[in-house]
Amino acid sequence: MKLFTLLATSLLFGCCSIAIAQNLPSAGASIAWEKNSHDFGEITEGEKVEHTFKLTNSGAEPLVITNVQVTCGCTTPKGWPRDPILPGKKAEIIVQFNSTGKIGRQNKVVTVVSNATGNNQITFTATVLEKKVSN
Repeated sequence: MKLFTLLATSLLFGCCSIAIAQNLPSAGASIAWEKNSHDFGEITEGEKVEHTFKLTNSGAEPLVITNVQVTCGCTTPKGWPRDPILPGKKAEIIVQFNSTGKIGRQNKVVTVVSNATGNNQITFTATVLEKKVSN
C-alpha cells in the first residue's frame, strides 16, 4: 500500500511540474509570431507590395534583433526594431516584395537574426501575373 501511495504521489507531482513548466516563459528570448506567413495573392509583374509581420517576445529575456536576411534582391526588409524588445512586448517587421522580372508563383523566406532560439523565419508567397501590354 505504501508503494502504491508513493507511486501515485510521484506521478501526480511529475504531471504537475510538467504542466507548470509549459506555462513558464522560455529561458532567454523567444519569438512568437502572430502569423509567420503571408500570401499576397495575385499581383501584376512590376508591383511592389509589403506586409507587416507582428511578433511578441514570449521569452524571459529581452529580444535583440540584429539583422533581417532575405534570399533574393526582390525582397527588402524595410524596418525592424533596433532596440531590445522586453519580455511580453510586441514589435513589427516590415517586408517589401518587388515583383519586377518575376512571373508565376513566388515563395520567399526571410530569416530574423536575433538572440532568440528557434522560430526565426517568416515566409510569403505571391502569384505574379504577366503585365498586359496595351496597344
